[in-house]
Amino acid sequence: MQSFISATSTKKEWQQAADDLLRQFGDIPLEANVAFIYATDAFAMELSRLLDELKKRTSIKNWVGSIGRGICCNSKEIYTETAVTVMLADFPEGSFTIFNGMENAPVKTTAHPDFNMGLKLALIHGDPRNGLVTEHIKQLPEKIGASYLIGGMTSSSNHFFQVANDITEGDMSGIIFSEDISVVTGLTQGCTPIGEPHTLTSCNHHIAMSIDKRPALDVFKEEIGDILARNIDRAAGYIFAGFPIKGSDTGDYRVRDIIGIDIENNYLAIADNMAVDSAIIFCKRDGQSAIHDMQRMLENIKKRLGKQQAKGALYITCLGRGTNLFGENSEELKMITSALGDIPLAGFYANGEIAGDQLYGYTGVLTVFI
Repeated sequence: MQSFISATSTKKEWQQAADDLLRQFGDIPLEANVAFIYATDAFAMELSRLLDELKKRTSIKNWVGSIGRGICCNSKEIYTETAVTVMLADFPEGSFTIFNGMENAPVKTTAHPDFNMGLKLALIHGDPRNGLVTEHIKQLPEKIGASYLIGGMTSSSNHFFQVANDITEGDMSGIIFSEDISVVTGLTQGCTPIGEPHTLTSCNHHIAMSIDKRPALDVFKEEIGDILARNIDRAAGYIFAGFPIKGSDTGDYRVRDIIGIDIENNYLAIADNMAVDSAIIFCKRDGQSAIHDMQRMLENIKKRLGKQQAKGALYITCLGRGTNLFGENSEELKMITSALGDIPLAGFYANGEIAGDQLYGYTGVLTVFI
């Protein structure tokens, strides 16, 4: 039977952090065999020694996690200080595998026959410096078999370390669970559409040249209104481009930054490799809307849980959320605790969030183990 326990330390030295975490855990269940670990990037250079110490003193061999510019731990957000959070769990032997690098992900046929059947959950951490990671996210389900991906891109000021039993970086890594592991997942957006969907009719990589067969910048100005259009610099960090996900029955869309304008040609530069005939919408980042959509996601998760007990959770959320949208005092995480109770929770603030085979922005991805 799955059980979860978690602990968080803000000690500055790795030895003290190890002692603090173990003191909080107390008697670690003998069945515990997987540890999720997330640390702020201020702790990056101590992470390897801390990991070795925790592996030795807990006898747990399977570790997965990431550095982040912020971490999530139960009902608290930690950003700037040195901190590490660990969630221990026990899963049936043979129900998971940890991999490091796309080439080492288990193939759905010969090497891992137990992973061939059913829908698998894969927790993925990607290195944002690797330009192939977005492509790998789309390819991974095909390689490992029917699966649903969750996770995020490592965020850091300096060191983009991930944990996949050992310290790694440069590609993607994670843990893949068999169909026997039951979860409920949800995705919440941090932006709200401000108009109807349009069609991208001419583009070149990240340059949108025409929308609805009209100059892209003209359409953009009409959508954002006269006030912002007269001083378009004010739209930076507030207005974004969104690309609806085909087949989504919940109206999900990928949010991408608008990174520049070409007034002479009426072009719009968007941080995405766009394709002609794609649907495109414009949206705004709005705190109140983010709160409402968070409530919607949590209510939906509670409904799907029914009478089943939430035992532990992972929450991967965007750096642009947290205090930027929900205010101080860890309000984003407190909403989860209010909805699901004080269950063990671990996660981090990512530089892009993974759900399904898509890389999102300004979203929160919640996974509840049951």
